Amino acid sequence: MKNAVFIASIFFLSLLIALGADADERLKVVASFSIIGDMVKQVAGNNVDLEVLVGPNGDAHEYEPTTANARSLSHANIVFINGLGLEGWIERLIQSSAFKGKAVVVTQGITPLESEAHGHSAPDPHAWQNLENGKTYVANIRDALAQADPLHAAEYQSNAARYLQKLDTLDKWTKTEIAQVEPSKCKVISMHDSFHYFAKQYGVTFIAPLGISTESEASAADMARIIDQVRQQHITAVFLENMTDSRLMRQLESDAGAHIGGTLYSDALSAPGEPASTYTDMFTYNVTKLVAAMQQNPAKKE
Repeated sequence: MKNAVFIASIFFLSLLIALGADADERLKVVASFSIIGDMVKQVAGNNVDLEVLVGPNGDAHEYEPTTANARSLSHANIVFINGLGLEGWIERLIQSSAFKGKAVVVTQGITPLESEAHGHSAPDPHAWQNLENGKTYVANIRDALAQADPLHAAEYQSNAARYLQKLDTLDKWTKTEIAQVEPSKCKVISMHDSFHYFAKQYGVTFIAPLGISTESEASAADMARIIDQVRQQHITAVFLENMTDSRLMRQLESDAGAHIGGTLYSDALSAPGEPASTYTDMFTYNVTKLVAAMQQNPAKKE
């Protein structure tokens, strides 16, 4: 009888240990790139094991997945992706990894803007550049995590509520900051083709330099076109990502009176310790840089 009780006790203890292990096992989550990864972190807290496929300063458009990525995805419960054609490689990765979890498109519910690329129109994937859309991303992440992990659903809801309030406050701040700039000055020249949503939401015009490719350094003829465009459109706020030669930068400043606004973060967060390492930091940094540069634009002549 004592042996039977002892065996039953051991069995019961083993069952409790197994159940405890299951209860403590965290959800395995993959995010396609850094901006979504940060949003997941804000909502999930420490309740998930999170891996981001395309890290800080990485290009989610042109990313080449690795074997390690496929291995991570094969063990994941959820993968969060942007969709709208941003991650052209993600479907192949999902298939090759034998992923059996749930793929969540965080832009679900957002009406995409159209952009022109290579002679045809396509959905613009950079929806996070409007904070109202960012709130939709967060809501989709919250709902997916709560459904997959009911044990921590209340915490996901609470974290998301605080984060959504933060994004709402940031949206109001952004509008207030830009409203300080005279409307005729709210124009910048930028090589970034990722700000259509920002432009529509916040009333800033982004103009791409005529005939310039981001894949090569500007030639003398390119520089002449940029200088003419700056003068004709009365724009001195310039963000030129591919202008790495300091001599050309100085020429643009001296010949056209341009104010080089610096680097805007568009498709990825910066590394930790740099100025745009979170989604909210990225937005704050970009707005601050844009406002300072646009204030340098000459007032519209009557």
